[in-house]
Order: sequence, then structure tokens, then C-alpha cells
Amino acid sequence: MTRKRASDPIGIFDSGIGGLTVAHAIKTRLPEEEILYFGDTAHLPYGDKSPAAILQFADHISSYLVDQQCKMIIVACNTASAIAFEQLQKKWGNDALMLNVIDPVAESIARNKEIKKLGVIGTKATIRSNAYEQRLLKLRPDLNVASLATPLLVSMIEEGFFDNKLSHTIIEAYLNYPDFKDIDAMILGCTHFPLIRKEIDAFFGGEVDIYDSTDIVAEAAVASLTAHELLNKERKNPDRFMVSDYTHSFEQTSRLFFGSEVRLERLPLWDELFR
Repeated sequence: MTRKRASDPIGIFDSGIGGLTVAHAIKTRLPEEEILYFGDTAHLPYGDKSPAAILQFADHISSYLVDQQCKMIIVACNTASAIAFEQLQKKWGNDALMLNVIDPVAESIARNKEIKKLGVIGTKATIRSNAYEQRLLKLRPDLNVASLATPLLVSMIEEGFFDNKLSHTIIEAYLNYPDFKDIDAMILGCTHFPLIRKEIDAFFGGEVDIYDSTDIVAEAAVASLTAHELLNKERKNPDRFMVSDYTHSFEQTSRLFFGSEVRLERLPLWDELFR
């Protein structure tokens, strides 16, 4: 790996606001770290895009983050993690520590022997890839995994509809999926979904273990940075929040997590790509 410095930033990207849940969890644990967050709002949601398009988006963003000297790149998008992470790891793994949001969750669930049956909800692309099921069954062949694409949830959350009558109705319609009967745990297979975690937990009456990527991925990031002696000890630069296209909901949500000091930058990555 190219020699990195502890003072280098952590790069995090997603198609929109979902990855902010991961960024916030990391910032809570590692307040001295500088975060470079990129939300590819011009192309959201990734879940209904082709694998070729998702790979192109993820690769171009990763290239930018490497150019910014990021010591770690976190693919804070389940769809991009499922479709593109293997290729990103091969291409950029010598330049930065690479982390996705699927493997840490699968490993955490595999360690819990009380879980016998679980459900997975995510975008069409994530569910179609079978990424969670493949990783889980490799670790725990005894698991019974039921998966369901829930495409309306991302758009609903991006538009700011959560914890209201509309979100309750849509969530209930999805979670009444017959294959979810008698599950022990539920994976929120999209980084947007922690924003509706309380509603999902309420639907199951608190009787189903809910797993999302926020705390689990943050812990994996801490472990990786510690192992490579790259934890930052002294705060120097402010965090940066960049988008490929300005959206009001992104600004609102980023300030919800990080306060009024957030200033969005429009980064014209795609203008440069298609010149």
C-alpha cells in the first residue's frame, strides 16, 4: 500500500444521504478524523441502475477520493458494495484501505448463533446480486435467509418522508412479506434505512434483532485504522460534504447529523468525465 499518513482524511461515498448514517457513526467514535463525504445525488438511486453504470460511478468517485489522499475509502452504499467493491478493491486497494458495508454486517450476524432465520431488505440491485445471502451462507450454511427488494423506501427517505403516516404504510406493506414470518433478525441492507429503523423495530414489536451498517461499519473502520497505525490524534481540517447535484433534502439531513456548520459543495465530477 502507498504510504499513508494518520492525518489523511477518510473518504466516504454513497448515492445520496444514506451514507451520512455511516459517516456520523464514524465521527462519533473518531472525532479527530477528517471526513470527505461525497453524495452522488445526480445519479440516485443506484438501486435501479445497471451494474455497468454503478461500477462506473463508484470507480470515478473512488479515483477522486484517492486523488484527495484519503487513507481509507468506505463504500457507504450497499448497492455499490454488492456490485463494485471487488473491482474497487483490486484497483485502489494499494492506494487506500477499502471498506464496504456488507461484509462487516454479515460477519457480525454469523457470530450470533441464536439467529436461525433472518430477513434482508434493500434496493433491487442489492437484492438481485444476492450479496448478503452469499456472504452469510459462506459463513453460516445453516442460516435461512429471506430477501426482499424494497425500492420505494430509498426515494421515500430521500424526499424526507420518514416517521409519518406515509412511511408507516409503505414499511408495513413491505414487512408483511410472508417469507419474513418468524424471522429472528432483519438486515437493513441500505444505508438509508437506519433513518427508519425505529419504525421497522416498532413493526416487529421489538422482538426481532435489527442490524444496520452504521455502528458495525464504524467499528470495522476503527479496527482497520488501528491495525495500520493510521488513527488521527490531532484535529486539523474541517469535514467536507460534497454532492454531484444539490438537493434540499441532502442539506437538511446532513445538518441533522452534523449541525449547522455543514456547507455543501457541488463537485462537478461528471462534468469533467464527459467533457
